[in-house]
Amino acid sequence: MKNNTVDIITLGCSKNLVDSEQLMRQFEVLGYKVRHDAADPDGEVVIVNTCGFIGDAKEESINTILQLAERKKELQNKLFVMGCLSERYLKELQLEIPEVDKFYGKFNYTDILKELGREYRADLRLERSLTTPPHFAYIKISEGCNRMCSYCAIPIITGRHRSRPMEDIEQEVKMLVDKGVKEFQIIAQDLSYYGIDRYKEPRLAELTRRISDIEGVEWIRLHYAYPAHFPYDVLQVMRERDNVCNYLDIALQHVSDNMLKKMQRRFTSAQTYELIERLRAEVSGIHLRTTMMVGHPGETEEDFEELKKFVRWARFERLGAFAYSHEEGTYAYKNYEDHIPDEVKQRRLDELMEIQREIAAEINETKIGLTMKVIIDRKEEEYYVGRTEFDSPEVDPEVLIPITTTGVRVGDFYQARIKSATDFELFA
Repeated sequence: MKNNTVDIITLGCSKNLVDSEQLMRQFEVLGYKVRHDAADPDGEVVIVNTCGFIGDAKEESINTILQLAERKKELQNKLFVMGCLSERYLKELQLEIPEVDKFYGKFNYTDILKELGREYRADLRLERSLTTPPHFAYIKISEGCNRMCSYCAIPIITGRHRSRPMEDIEQEVKMLVDKGVKEFQIIAQDLSYYGIDRYKEPRLAELTRRISDIEGVEWIRLHYAYPAHFPYDVLQVMRERDNVCNYLDIALQHVSDNMLKKMQRRFTSAQTYELIERLRAEVSGIHLRTTMMVGHPGETEEDFEELKKFVRWARFERLGAFAYSHEEGTYAYKNYEDHIPDEVKQRRLDELMEIQREIAAEINETKIGLTMKVIIDRKEEEYYVGRTEFDSPEVDPEVLIPITTTGVRVGDFYQARIKSATDFELFA
């Protein structure tokens, strides 16, 4: 056991990562050495920030906790668990894994400090210790979700939508710019709803404009919008501001009216087609990222064929997909039988992603010969690895530049000429 060392392991999404970074900062000012996602977490204190969204994520979280609980017998250290899984299954986890010193939920995790006899520093509430490369960061602008889609456990875990004050977000961005951050991924469970609870009207466009006005902000990228009541005024900001990337992450899930109704999406097939047409018409060259679900109860082969047809029509630059997971407490869990066999779900998933692979390859080929602005994230064996404005970290294609190229530095922007392409990579 390493005394005065805190190990934090983050599972799940970038929203969880922001929580971990805030907690890390609190420990650092108390004089602890803090490590994130260490290969061998053997600190005096080990904290697991869990995901509880779908089956695979829950399984990964539980396996990680069990491994660390076993290691605790040898190290005699403190083991704490926080995040979405323990918010959702607190009593069950307390009974089943008593080796954990204490479980915390999604919003009371700073009480870990109190458990250790330390004080939470409220004056540092906007400060974070970045785990990302120092040139980019995630900015979480809200918590929770009001949408209540049939399959989704997020509202059960995080509660109602709560927008952060714009002034807090601006201050956080300014502090990060002062540390050298140039690129900001704006994240929320539902960007479209931002401001409605706090300001009584959508304010995503105004917030984006205010962030783009901050000197030193070179790229802003928007993640996780909802199609219903989409705030179209943000598209004007995208057109007018060079530092707002022509990129939008908007999860659509499906397109057939049968499935959209069963999923409780409160959006129709016709509206979905209109939305895509309008996004592409209003922002020339916009790159759209979406997520699709297959195997939701009630999905017929006809529904799936309609989804494939739509994906071929929309030609999303970025598309991820996953199979339906029957989650306790959700509308679908209470009202539908999970009747579609796993092998059918997997076949549909494979078919959909093969269609997308072909689309992605064709789109990438159109970029050969172009000169594009690229930020360099890291050096990796034979290449500098970077991204264009159309590529978010972790999830999107990367640009590979030979390591022999002179004058290249990680964290800087360059104009790069695209020489060749594969399905999900550009070579420049």
